[in-house]
Amino acid sequence: MKMERNELARRLRGFLPPDAVIAEEEELRPYECDGLPAYRQMPLVAVLPHDAEQVREVVSFCHEEGIPVVARGAATGLSGGALPLADGVLLGLARLNRILEIDPLARTARVQPGVRNLAISEAAAEHGLYYAPDPSSQIACTIGGNVAENSGGVHCLKYGLTVHNVLELKVVTAEGELLTIGSAALDAPGYDLLALMNGSEGMLGIVVEVLVKLLPRPERAQVILAGFDEVERAADAVGAIIAAGIVPAGLEMMDNLAIRAAEDFVHAGYPVEAAAILLCEVDGTNEEVSEHTRRINELLREVGATEVRTARDEAERLRFWQGRKSAFPAVGRLAPDYYCMDGTVPRKALGEVLRGIARLSRFYQLPVANVFHAGDGNLHPLILYDANNPGELKRAEEFGAEILELSVRVGGTITGEHGVGHEKIHQMCVQFGPAELAQFRALKAAFDPEGRLNPGKAIPQPRHCSEYKALGDTRTPPALREGHE
Repeated sequence: MKMERNELARRLRGFLPPDAVIAEEEELRPYECDGLPAYRQMPLVAVLPHDAEQVREVVSFCHEEGIPVVARGAATGLSGGALPLADGVLLGLARLNRILEIDPLARTARVQPGVRNLAISEAAAEHGLYYAPDPSSQIACTIGGNVAENSGGVHCLKYGLTVHNVLELKVVTAEGELLTIGSAALDAPGYDLLALMNGSEGMLGIVVEVLVKLLPRPERAQVILAGFDEVERAADAVGAIIAAGIVPAGLEMMDNLAIRAAEDFVHAGYPVEAAAILLCEVDGTNEEVSEHTRRINELLREVGATEVRTARDEAERLRFWQGRKSAFPAVGRLAPDYYCMDGTVPRKALGEVLRGIARLSRFYQLPVANVFHAGDGNLHPLILYDANNPGELKRAEEFGAEILELSVRVGGTITGEHGVGHEKIHQMCVQFGPAELAQFRALKAAFDPEGRLNPGKAIPQPRHCSEYKALGDTRTPPALREGHE
């Protein structure tokens, strides 16, 4: 039997501080969505525990009462992964925001899940260290959310995603038990559950403490900006740089719509007439940065760059990156709404997929700005629409679905760092077969037998796949799907 809101709040206040339980409808409004506001749902109750023990008590109580729990960090996620449930508890972890230890000798930081991504690097800076993964939302997003989504950022090409930079997690299980997964040592015995927890979207356990690696700040970093008169030429340049044996710290691409939006917003000094730009950062010792900068300049000109500029100083380098990291809010000024996708494709398919996105844009009659991590093929098309116009949200969703399915067809995947959440659950049926999805469900059941942690996300049920596949090719003409005009 479903517990009423007031009764649930009363029971929770029996063991939580009064300010940790939110049950008034108006106070619950800020918790009804994450960074994907197209999908909203008011939780039954929201709780904001102060420490890991209170998290454990809440989860244990919900297990005993059969109440689902959705964990939430800063709610900057873009896949509806923290979308609440009408009959569930929204468990906010923002108050667990302490940096517990910086160990400069071991080059590690032990932090609570509510610590902001950027705050780790700020705290480690006095030791000449930093935390490498840097999502564009790093000023606001939290490390717990980064673990849940396996976030990356502009420097993930060289330094990896969250999973490559986390050593140990403390996790509360669905039953309220506290586990330590991983180790401060280089390896831990048994199966690699640490990798499994990164990107698990709060469905296998709730992270209450994280031990991350810190890296020494490189002696020097240099950014090269290149403009191109064709998007495909910029895509070709990505492959040329990697093929030359250079692994940049960051290799980012923006198309003209994104360039103009970012330049109007930040005044980064971007060439607004370019069809696309590449931002390529190399770091390391002074000697290797100088050599890589020289070679990349040559390669960019060889593949047809119309303009190549090296940042004159640190201020210009930071300004170039500010433009890229501000691209999402900048594009938000172009239309009342935008829908951000997150597919990943092989680098060799970048040109093909970008042409496909352009065709789909014409078909759906919705503009799209492309901003993405070109080095690892992680696309972030921003589909512009107006939810006040009847049918536009539906068209935007269908457009996004087509981009994800195109990514799969060229050998890619439906997500790179934003997670599956609620948004991409149907495309899981395209990415994986019935046997694979059955194994995913079995894995979920091993950690959460009753399915109480973030239910309904990431792993579709068979009926979802049957319903989605029944749509067939009705959304898009086959000629468009095959890449013909």
